[in-house]
Amino acid sequence: MSAHSTPLIESHGIIGNMRSAAVISIGATIDFFCFPNFDSPTVFASLLDEEKGGFFSIDPEMEGVRCKQMYLPDTNILLTRFLSEDGVAEILDFMPVFESEQPAYAHQIVRTVRVIKGTVRFLVRCAPRFDYARATHQACREGDAICFHPDGNELPAMALYATVPLGLDGGDGTADFSLCRGECASFAFGSIKPEERGVANTLDAEAAKQCFDRTVHFWRTWVGTSSYKGRWREIVNRSALVLKVLFSQEHGSSIAAATFGLPEKIGGSRNWDYRYTWLRDSSFALYALVRLGFASEVNDFTRWLRLRVTDGLETNSTDGPLRVLYRAGGEAEGLEEVELTHLAGYRDSRPVRMGNGAADQLQLDIYGEMMDAVYLSNKYGATISKDGWRRVCSVMDWLAKNWNRPDEGIWEVRGGRKHLLHSRLMSWVAFDRVIRLADKRSLEAPLHEWYEQRRLINDDILDNFWDEELQSFVQSKGEKAIDASLLLMPMMRFISPTDPRWLSTLDRIERYLTEDTLVFRYASGSDGLDGEESSFTACSFWLIECLARSGQTDKARLLFDKMLGYANHLGLYSEQLGRSGEHLGNFPQALTHLALISAATYLDRVLDGRAETWA
Repeated sequence: MSAHSTPLIESHGIIGNMRSAAVISIGATIDFFCFPNFDSPTVFASLLDEEKGGFFSIDPEMEGVRCKQMYLPDTNILLTRFLSEDGVAEILDFMPVFESEQPAYAHQIVRTVRVIKGTVRFLVRCAPRFDYARATHQACREGDAICFHPDGNELPAMALYATVPLGLDGGDGTADFSLCRGECASFAFGSIKPEERGVANTLDAEAAKQCFDRTVHFWRTWVGTSSYKGRWREIVNRSALVLKVLFSQEHGSSIAAATFGLPEKIGGSRNWDYRYTWLRDSSFALYALVRLGFASEVNDFTRWLRLRVTDGLETNSTDGPLRVLYRAGGEAEGLEEVELTHLAGYRDSRPVRMGNGAADQLQLDIYGEMMDAVYLSNKYGATISKDGWRRVCSVMDWLAKNWNRPDEGIWEVRGGRKHLLHSRLMSWVAFDRVIRLADKRSLEAPLHEWYEQRRLINDDILDNFWDEELQSFVQSKGEKAIDASLLLMPMMRFISPTDPRWLSTLDRIERYLTEDTLVFRYASGSDGLDGEESSFTACSFWLIECLARSGQTDKARLLFDKMLGYANHLGLYSEQLGRSGEHLGNFPQALTHLALISAATYLDRVLDGRAETWA
């Protein structure tokens, strides 16, 4: 196998079927793919190691070729075009997904090659490297397919099907063929389970066409139910489609990002695994989708969350009934952080980590996000049951005794626990939302105690996290540092967006954590980790929304338009942006896209004169 050169993070798109996802370069090479689930071992990981990781390339043999890439409108189907004087060709990439409560469709990537002009020769190489490129495998011809059997009983076998002849080169599947104008060829790579429906164990053009038509119908039907008709509709819908592709159709949870190990700074060691369900990110995602009028995701996630609360209350842990993150199915096991020392890392950024040590942290803010999700579910979806309400009350009993503990907080710092304002803020949110819910639904509750706890947290924040000298709220009790999580204070309706205390805090964030429209989470060197990180893209959209809420509409709109300029060619964002505008961190990141939706929809209401002070 000859190595291929991996493009930059931002030179990629994503396809998926709400069970797993593939990351595809602007040159139509699949550089990242976990199978069979979001957090399963990689099959392709050349994004993390060009030599060892594995990839699936379809290369047209044309001189002076230029690549263009787009999504088919209102879908997660990726179209890559190759243009040259010799000819024009295109590749459609998608994963079949149909309207079904259960993933009964075939679990495969389908790739269709078509020539628009001229005659074009294509060279194909499917080079899987199983188990994070740690396992060997055997490749053999079985009928018209190439089957890949990894060594190890726990790894599923996979197969490559095609409408053109396939060859073998060591452990890789290959093809070498030419197409004339109007001709096409299709490939399917993935599951070989005979009981699955969709793309069968043999492939023909009609089967691929049927999968394509049904998948187009699914995505367009889903996004077509959006109630949003305002400004920036195209980028808002694209962000919604990103959030949807990261939802688990089977479980109702959502993952933070499709990838792991992509660095926050080139050559740095801050390389984490985001292929899991964070309660925080999932709850924020629901808020964004509710703004667009989607309801089924709220109900699905609430059902998933109910099981986590039930399990957590039964464990009776001293660190609370909920964990910071889970696997998509709700499992709390298999999250141990491991360094994959055999992988070179994206542009030599080591170590490459799988698993996430934050799973064992105490992050008290998750209870606020959980209760906000429960509140939204009752407002826009199914009402809570009596047993469900009892479980909520039990969670609040624990929080009443523990909200004033130090913790690692939203940024998952590794320098020790502190008393953090954001954790206090979201504890306040938890009590505020259960009070609202109890009042709205006439639910039995210890309201006097909850009112008192909410008051105590409010006073603690105002008395102990306000620095008179700085004229600003601060990140942690007794210290002078600020951080970008403070931007959530007015967005969570804790403080008025025009309160003098808040406006002076906002001004300090702009002066010390902001470069034009790029916002850093906190000052360098304050998180207990080596090296530096780049600006955090979600925080930029939080800043924009805060500006809009405070009446600085023109400034908010200018910064929002600038942030749209940082999106990649497909409208996607990774976790962070470097000072040169380079995308860094895991990709695409749900938190960034949901923050974009929140900022866009609020700013649109402001510009139309429809925004309320506490919207």
